[in-house]
Amino acid sequence: MKKIVPAFILLILPAATAVAVDADKLRAALAAIDTPRLVKAGAEPQNWLAHGRTYDEQRYSPLDKINDKNAKDLGLAWYFDTHTQRGLEATPIVVDGIIYTTGSWSVVFANDARTGKLIWQYDPQVPKAWGAKACCDVVNRGVAVYQGRLYVGTLDGRLVALDALTGKPAWEVNTIDRTKPYTITGAPRIVKGKVIIGNGGADYAVRGYVTAYDAATGKQVWRFYTVPGDPAQPPASRAMQVAAPTWKGAGEWLKIGGGGTVWDSMAYDPELDLLYIGVGNGSPWNRAIRSPGGGDNLFLSSIVALKPDTGEYVWHYQTTPGDNWDYTATQHMILADLEIAGRLRKVILQAPKNGFFYVLDRATGGFISAAPYVYVNWATGVDPKTGRPVETQEQYLKKDKLTFPSPFGAHNWHPMSFSPQTRLVYIPALDIPFMYSHVPGYRYNPRTWNVAVNPAAGAPKPDMDQMLDRKIARALAKGHLSAWDPVKQKEAWRVQHAGPWNGGVLSTAGNLVFQGTADGRLVAYAADTGKKLWEAPTQSGVIAPPVTYAVDGEQYVAVMAGWGGVFALVGGAGAEFAKHGPEGRLLAFKLGGKEKLPPYTPPVRLPEPPPLTAGEETLAKGGTLYHQHCFVCHGTHAVSASDVPDLRYMSAATHKSFPDIVLPGAYRDRGMPGFDGVLSREDAAAVHAYLVKRGHDELAEKHAASVWLAIKNIAYSIMAAAIKLLVSITS
Repeated sequence: MKKIVPAFILLILPAATAVAVDADKLRAALAAIDTPRLVKAGAEPQNWLAHGRTYDEQRYSPLDKINDKNAKDLGLAWYFDTHTQRGLEATPIVVDGIIYTTGSWSVVFANDARTGKLIWQYDPQVPKAWGAKACCDVVNRGVAVYQGRLYVGTLDGRLVALDALTGKPAWEVNTIDRTKPYTITGAPRIVKGKVIIGNGGADYAVRGYVTAYDAATGKQVWRFYTVPGDPAQPPASRAMQVAAPTWKGAGEWLKIGGGGTVWDSMAYDPELDLLYIGVGNGSPWNRAIRSPGGGDNLFLSSIVALKPDTGEYVWHYQTTPGDNWDYTATQHMILADLEIAGRLRKVILQAPKNGFFYVLDRATGGFISAAPYVYVNWATGVDPKTGRPVETQEQYLKKDKLTFPSPFGAHNWHPMSFSPQTRLVYIPALDIPFMYSHVPGYRYNPRTWNVAVNPAAGAPKPDMDQMLDRKIARALAKGHLSAWDPVKQKEAWRVQHAGPWNGGVLSTAGNLVFQGTADGRLVAYAADTGKKLWEAPTQSGVIAPPVTYAVDGEQYVAVMAGWGGVFALVGGAGAEFAKHGPEGRLLAFKLGGKEKLPPYTPPVRLPEPPPLTAGEETLAKGGTLYHQHCFVCHGTHAVSASDVPDLRYMSAATHKSFPDIVLPGAYRDRGMPGFDGVLSREDAAAVHAYLVKRGHDELAEKHAASVWLAIKNIAYSIMAAAIKLLVSITS
């Protein structure tokens, strides 16, 4: 049974207005959000009607009451607690004074946009065990609104239509094969009365597709597969006729699907009537195992243009042919009209994971330009004649390769923004390397990751000095905000952050760029220069993108604050710079806001681990098994930088119950699946021994750190006394 708490009849506006909006009037306003209104969403700067505000996904607002002259006067207007402690990635939708957003586990919230007061909440009750199928946290990136309904994709693969007034479900459809490890984390898009939704799961092994459903009934209208099916059967469409010859040999894709999930970005051009989808990585990542005969493996890591009425293929551009590194093209796509070489061009802009910024003709898919926007060493560049990257590296089947960018990408899902004022694209960029290492004797396992790469190969080894270990990881993991000129293919300015995995971006007509940071701040910069103009604490790392809206003439900037996502889960020591807050929140700021967040004291860590009795062989086995089955949620070398439990700090009760938790799944209802049939009791004991060892490593590091701090304090005291003595002598 789904929970709806509470439904409402009247939305009472602030006392100062002394106005009540009845349900019939509000329902009529919500029902008026139809296709023409979405096409012209740019004419409603007070609202944020679509995921990227407008179909072009520019994430630019014409509002300018908050601007570079007065941004320093911003303050917190209100906050709303989501009562969750996992990653928050949603873009809020704002309609006529109501703000709709989603939290962890696909829960939907409707709030008064003036005060933050909860109007209703809908919980789709995703089974917690499904969280084990989510590569990148139990996140959700938001809802879509159309003709009085909200649409949300749930982590367990359902698409649900809700009454936007009450939160009551209108219809629900299953979008996946429920025997496969599919998930939905992306926000739906509404195009011409159809709800467009993709899914995730390529890291586990599935076949990717995107589907259109009738917004009124939930009936499937069309489905577009991104990789071929059984090669023994005739191609099912023109798209598959194009794709099938690019997959070669009896590789793993035949058994496990090939990947290519459409898990995030889309855009729509009403004039050209083209829907653009971004396609993800191959399954497994290692192309020599996935498609041993070679080939580009279409439509992996591609931008594909479709006819939204039928799902018919129009054109494609592949950013990373024969993807070998998890270099998805699911990253944010922006549509813009740019003057290039004296000619106005209709372009699509993307900064995918592979590190090159692309400018394409959005009518034809024709290549215009590409340039590296971060340090790249997997390719020397993109050939201007062919539009193909010039690879520099041999297949890592032969030799481990330290590669930039990493699978986290040079830019991940965090949305970028384009300002028509400055003509710059603002990119939440990443600089993180990764040691790509082949896994000999790879075999498909239906209950875990299937990437054919050793995820721990490049991480600093846990038997190193732990303080040095973390310093290395922090030094290698960087992030910055880049203001990129897409015409000159050159960076205009940069803001270096404390670390990677910072939030998405908003730009406004007030010459402002807003971005949240992983270390717990929302910051406003001058859009033309990058000068920091204002910041406010958020108590938790911000990865979501901000939005701005206006109600009763007052402009607000709102953002979800809740640290999480894939880097928080598996980034280990490299993510420890981030801030973990008390719980997730929706925050709204305005000029002169006076609200304050309640004080927060981080929790005290749990007791020390039991004695370490296992031998080196058992510890080595446990470490290998841990990184095969556990690191995706609990972090590399068991260093959790998210709110998923850090297994170095298990309680005495958890240590005692470890076999029951890991094998039959005693904590299944908390999201921890059982591994019976995958791990033996001896395997579980080895993993446990490895985690006990990691707990002792952590204690040793803390002891060493405290000793070093004491030495430094003594040294500083001696220096201070010496200086004081020297001053007294000389005077």
